[in-house]
Amino acid sequence: MTPYIRLHPADDVVIARAQLLGGARVEAVTVRGLVPPGHKIATRAIAAGEPVRRYNQIIGFASQAIAPGEHVHTHNLDMGPDKGDFARDYAVGADVKPEPARREAQFMGIKRADGRVATRNYIGILSSVNCSATAARAIADHFSRQTNPAALAAFPNIDGVVALTHGTGCGMDTGGLGLQLLERTLAGYATHANFWGVLVVGLGCEGNQINAWLAHSSLREGDTLKVFNIQDSGGTRQTVAKGIALVEAMLPRANDVRREPCSAAHLTVGLQCGGSDGYSGISANPALGAAVDLLVAHGGTAILSETPEIYGAEHLLTRRAVRPEVAEKLISRIKWWEHYTAVNEGEMNNNPSPGNKAGGLTTILEKSLGAVAKGGTSNLQAVYEYAEPVAAHGFVYMDTPGYDPVSATGQVAGGANLICFTTGRGSAYGCAPSPSLKLATNSALWQRQEEDMDINCGEIVDGKASIAEMGQRIFETMLAAASGQPTKSEQHGYGQNEFVPWQVGAVM
Repeated sequence: MTPYIRLHPADDVVIARAQLLGGARVEAVTVRGLVPPGHKIATRAIAAGEPVRRYNQIIGFASQAIAPGEHVHTHNLDMGPDKGDFARDYAVGADVKPEPARREAQFMGIKRADGRVATRNYIGILSSVNCSATAARAIADHFSRQTNPAALAAFPNIDGVVALTHGTGCGMDTGGLGLQLLERTLAGYATHANFWGVLVVGLGCEGNQINAWLAHSSLREGDTLKVFNIQDSGGTRQTVAKGIALVEAMLPRANDVRREPCSAAHLTVGLQCGGSDGYSGISANPALGAAVDLLVAHGGTAILSETPEIYGAEHLLTRRAVRPEVAEKLISRIKWWEHYTAVNEGEMNNNPSPGNKAGGLTTILEKSLGAVAKGGTSNLQAVYEYAEPVAAHGFVYMDTPGYDPVSATGQVAGGANLICFTTGRGSAYGCAPSPSLKLATNSALWQRQEEDMDINCGEIVDGKASIAEMGQRIFETMLAAASGQPTKSEQHGYGQNEFVPWQVGAVM
């Protein structure tokens, strides 16, 4: 096995499998100095200002002359003076392919009365505003299996009672985009298949009025949705007592469920990557993409998101759009983000984090090209705005920020009942009420943090598994997790603190 990886014959760089020392031979060049694992080495002389290619795509421009064998990173590669504003061939629909032959895998799911299928069976406590978060958490804490195991001892079919609170809900334009996004997010969670029932706790005087939210969301109270305010309930203590009593009334009915064989067509998987490194676009992301193609062939749905992290690679998605209006909506969201970052005195290339760069990624273009690989090769069926209900089957896109908790919150609000999350640096993440699978991009991470990772995709880098083999393994693990097998993040208790609705607009 070579000490480097070449991704495409036309690339100007190769990727180090392990740390390379000066004097090592890479193809026909000699390495100059120390190159960390996952980082890039130039295989030819690159003049200042010349584009640099990886995946046979432009990942940036040389900020100074780069010699053969030299480490290519932030010191000599950037977005260029035009900040990545170079022509991209959107070629709408050029790569659309015939739909795959339908396959019929199954998992053990929980069928709801309305025909939807759940992968978990929770009761949720939502807060309308930050001011009611403490009361919401106190209600859920009463049913904690860690501190009060007797509370749910008689209800083995209930996965838990969880409080999903947030830091907003007031101090915002009550007719603005920020409140619209919050209302849509809360509605998506309040009606999520993985919740048997939900309580929504408010303060009473907040901007996000519960009655207005119900009306705007076409929701109303019933057996599985209860709403109340602290100010109307007599204060915090009585609010908590009321919430506990309402949950206790739900428990017997919520426990009266059973798992049964269900088509994989009922799976909606949110695709995430966080703490990415130079291997993400080589191992875990394309392997997850292979699993997505399998899921789509079985009638399921996969949601790619994180718009700032597809920037510069969006043309790879427009080429797969089944209709021009699908591509046009994606392009319009890209333009919205360009404007949004500009008015906030930022730029799209601010996205790669210090951890991303330490792992070998240099520009947002390079990060995006690897991130898009999570979406496989299936046709792009639809584009949704943040937290919109996902109705289409197959591969779809949802506009979200790149920040993982915010992005996944939108996907779950849209209906995702499972999350697959790739990481090269070791992100810590879980997502109630939807289980989250963590995919390590490299074996060093797996060995260091195996208790947090569900699958080691580093076997691809090590030459022990192909992308197709790993994709099959991921797909089978999806089915197992959807059938109730606990994920590593669930075992650690992740999920409640990771509910983070997208906040936009001024805080008033």
